[in-house]
Amino acid sequence: MGYSKEQVFEALKRVIHPESRKNIVDLDMVRDLTINDNEIRFALEFQRPNDPFIQSMKKSCVSAIESKLGEDVKIRGNIGTMVPEPVPQEEILPGVKNIIAVASGKGGVGKSTIAVNLAVGLANAGYSVGLLDTDVYGPSVPKMFGLEDARPSGKTEEGKEWIIPLEKFGIKLLSVGFFVKPEDALVWRGPMATSALKQLISQGDWGELDYMVLDLPPGTGDVHLTIVQEVPVTGAIIVSTPQEIALADVIKGISMFTGEKINVPVLGLVENMSWFTPEELPDNRYYLFGKEGCKQLAEKLGIELLGQIPIVQGICDSGDQGVPVATKKDSLLRGAFDDLAKKVVQAVDKRNSELEPTRKVNITHK
Repeated sequence: MGYSKEQVFEALKRVIHPESRKNIVDLDMVRDLTINDNEIRFALEFQRPNDPFIQSMKKSCVSAIESKLGEDVKIRGNIGTMVPEPVPQEEILPGVKNIIAVASGKGGVGKSTIAVNLAVGLANAGYSVGLLDTDVYGPSVPKMFGLEDARPSGKTEEGKEWIIPLEKFGIKLLSVGFFVKPEDALVWRGPMATSALKQLISQGDWGELDYMVLDLPPGTGDVHLTIVQEVPVTGAIIVSTPQEIALADVIKGISMFTGEKINVPVLGLVENMSWFTPEELPDNRYYLFGKEGCKQLAEKLGIELLGQIPIVQGICDSGDQGVPVATKKDSLLRGAFDDLAKKVVQAVDKRNSELEPTRKVNITHK
């Protein structure tokens, strides 16, 4: 028994594409229809390579044809698909070798201080370094570098606009704080914040860098997801104080990066405010927030402790004055941050030798 093309098209008019709400015949989706006795073959042409309805619509076609023409018709396994070639995506940050995210489970632990001085420590060691302040609601990098009134310049090449990062102490810098007043950023809604961040990443003229340091906002949220979706983060560093209440949030931060969907390696922990040392008594240590809490947690979790940074009056003064303490050769903390940079370089090298390169995260919601 044979079937006509008219019969097949009449059956396929029952199949509706969920998005357009039109049948696939009127949408001209049916291609290369051939009929050989009771065997029917054709392909469905979709406009997007990732159309979520490809499989469900093929099943609907089988049901419609069998219902209209009878179960003797041979159609199962005979429906192909035609989709356009995916448009190649522009590579983001092609000249950046390693991207390090500096994060914290909670605010107030000195994460930005660590990120800024880590970047300086890496530059002190001779590496080419960029620092991106991703805290769109509370950007602190402009003040910590004494660039509160500075504005990056721009350029246009081959029809694309680029933002030229500012440079200071050998570090390329970008921050939302260079473009908006702090009080304006605070009232941004999520999409506005993430859009601004994407622009700094994709349009920043970062050039060739050995390391890009990302100063993330505290906690977990939209900015963190945007970062891992936009760039392949080499590894994360979690900052905490020795206090138990801060350490509880460290585990949340680690879980965010190492979760199945994100899967960004954690390079290690940095304990900030480990002890107080008066500058006039450099050998004295006063453990104001507990002793070696991060060290004990790192051992428990099997994660490296990358550094312990003490509280020194100069570190606060330097941040307020716009001169990171790691730039000062006579500072008590210069050596601590240079050592931290060395540990981070070793951790990155170890990670790169043992693990595959990180890929951008594709987060889907079921």
